[in-house]
Amino acid sequence: MSSIELQAVEKWFGSVQVIKGVDLKIEEGEFIIFVGPSGCGKSTLLRMIAGLEETSRGKIFVGERDATAEPPSKRGLAMVFQSYALYPHMSVRDNVGFALKAAGEPKEEISKKVDEAARVLKLTDYMDRRPKDLSGGQRQRVAIGRSIVRDPTAFLFDEPLSNLDAALRVEMRYELAKLHRSLKSTMIYVTHDQVEAMTLADRIVVLEAGKIAQFGTPKELYERPGNLFVAQFIGSPKMNVIPAMSVGLGEKGKDLGIRPEHISIVPAGEGDLDGTVDVVEYLGADTYVIVDAENGAGQMTVRDLGDAPHEPGQKVGLKFGEGRTHLFDEEGLAIR
Repeated sequence: MSSIELQAVEKWFGSVQVIKGVDLKIEEGEFIIFVGPSGCGKSTLLRMIAGLEETSRGKIFVGERDATAEPPSKRGLAMVFQSYALYPHMSVRDNVGFALKAAGEPKEEISKKVDEAARVLKLTDYMDRRPKDLSGGQRQRVAIGRSIVRDPTAFLFDEPLSNLDAALRVEMRYELAKLHRSLKSTMIYVTHDQVEAMTLADRIVVLEAGKIAQFGTPKELYERPGNLFVAQFIGSPKMNVIPAMSVGLGEKGKDLGIRPEHISIVPAGEGDLDGTVDVVEYLGADTYVIVDAENGAGQMTVRDLGDAPHEPGQKVGLKFGEGRTHLFDEEGLAIR
């Protein structure tokens, strides 16, 4: 287990710069998630840490060691990819222990490490099966098991759950969280799914166009976004953003943001804005009410109770929770 530090790291593909001077310190034992839209550079940054992509400028430290020029095999890191890439003709036991066998470790040591990985990942009952006889979640656990037996300095995950269906993704999120608590290892995880980021991470790196937009705990990013990009990327449904002038705050900022759960629907004339209900989305425990707000505010989403009695065409007032609004300046930076 070790810390990982990036100092002014850049990546160029010819004349195109995709990673633009990233500084980042990941502490020992942290679960860090890189999140952002497609093309923001999150997988490229992970591959640079792994040594699978050359670092154009800057330095990468693994512990106290400058690993910038080291090949992947020397960095002591284990990477789990989106594709399981298991050997179809081998049993689970042989797949998990393959790297140790290739390295020439004694059979007794291999068996001990493989059995321990199987116990941690709940694969003990499947050790004699082939990959084709496993579910998607079980295959992904086998892929993780190959990494565990190597006792790496840190684990790197590149969208490992993206091939799974919704139910399996939830199950594997739970398993990964337990795995991190059990191993207490440094983990860096790439995903485009902000729910995975919010539920798994100790801290989240939000990337935008090759730069770090914000780095902090899920709570910090959700409650105190540093800019408009983070405010709208983190949270589902996303934060409502309206012109500040629509609620009389134009002299204090350009845009005002408020999350759907921080708006109450009240009788027309009794809130901060009036509007007309456009769409009601019933989701069981919650109902999302889409309102066409007046004063140039545009469409806003309200998160209400599942049995909320709202109908399209209804005139309503929107009351903002006290202290729950966010102001952003002309550059999109948070004012408060």
